[in-house]
Amino acid sequence: MTKPRKFWSIIIVLCLVFVVQLCSLGSAKAAIADWTQEQKFFNNVWQIVYRSYVDDSFNHQNWYRVRKSFANRKFNSREETYAAIQEMLASLGDPFTRFLPPDQYRTMQTSTSGALTGVGLQIAIDPQTNSPIVIAPIEGSPADKAGVRSLDRILKIDNVSTDNLTLDECAERMRGQIGTQVTLSIARTEYAPETSAKKDKQTPKQKTFDVEIRRDRIEVNPIVAKLDDFNHHKIGYIRLSQFNGNAATEMASTIKRMEAKGTDAYVLDLRGNPGGLLQAGIEIARMWLPDGTIVYTADRMGIQESFTAHGQALTKHPLVILQDSGTASASEILAGALQDNGRASLVGTKTYGKGLIQSLFELEDGSGLAVTIAKYETPSHRDINKVGITPDLEVKISPISREQLATQDDIQYQTAIKLLDRQISHPQTTPAVAKATASG
Repeated sequence: MTKPRKFWSIIIVLCLVFVVQLCSLGSAKAAIADWTQEQKFFNNVWQIVYRSYVDDSFNHQNWYRVRKSFANRKFNSREETYAAIQEMLASLGDPFTRFLPPDQYRTMQTSTSGALTGVGLQIAIDPQTNSPIVIAPIEGSPADKAGVRSLDRILKIDNVSTDNLTLDECAERMRGQIGTQVTLSIARTEYAPETSAKKDKQTPKQKTFDVEIRRDRIEVNPIVAKLDDFNHHKIGYIRLSQFNGNAATEMASTIKRMEAKGTDAYVLDLRGNPGGLLQAGIEIARMWLPDGTIVYTADRMGIQESFTAHGQALTKHPLVILQDSGTASASEILAGALQDNGRASLVGTKTYGKGLIQSLFELEDGSGLAVTIAKYETPSHRDINKVGITPDLEVKISPISREQLATQDDIQYQTAIKLLDRQISHPQTTPAVAKATASG
């Protein structure tokens, strides 16, 4: 074939390819134009996840194929569309990426601002049992007063099994009008010491029971604080119950007030704190940390962003953090930052292990979408998701009431103030040495 003929053959083939692609694009646009309002709403949610989700493999599945599997469905109502969206999101296997109908979305916005209604439970899906588990009851809430604890499994809600319910369906069943009652069937693992030579050996015992809870409006005051005297030292005790919209402001005013009273050291109690707003966690870390990295976040592209302290700490006095299995999310960011920077010692038990960050997207009808958009690492680049943070000094404790916290009955608190006493009495003593002394 001569060169001119070969050249024109190539041009013709390219033109045919362009025409085919143009026709395909036109067909796709025509198909989209024919979509119903419900199909467009569904596709909008698909697009948000496609653009934002932290894992670009979508947890090892073809996200286009997921959308295609819904392409021929007819959504006859918004409720059917909601159900399809929830089914689609469930394929990710990520309980924190979820769809929120308008009432649930409003409730979430309210709770992070500092008030909510319901029973006052922070819950998650236990990956081992695939059932809802309590991260922590909100302090002073109806569930807290009824004796619900961290790590309790919720078996039934008003006699309806939770086996096939999503996280949001469980939350929806626990919500209701103020003054109405809901019955939770709870499974709890308790440890009873064995009557053997090994006194530290414990045997787990499964206990199931029902709890009746009366729903109420929950005003969330995230800070409880007091000053204690120990060996002529003033110990400031600050309990932070969650990182809501009030947390940073309340923490700053509490520290300033205690500093004005001549506080020598602090115990920051994060036990049962399920987290909340990432920004609140960062702002509170800056109140304790004079400099250094607070947290790294990494998005789906692997691009890391770091948040650092700005040299504006409100106090330099010794600090111990109390933590347990209900310490999660933003609480773990704060504990990890202060531990890695050598600013605080951690006392208690291993934390929950939630190292994922969600963002909220409001949809056109007032509903919302919570999407996992990033993961975080501590300053030493520890990924604590599903692992948790190990305390510097492990101190196990039998369940105690809220009234017993930071009293003689609270051995974790007693351990913390003895550790601080050592640091105050010997200013050159590092937290590690004081910790070894307290444990030895």
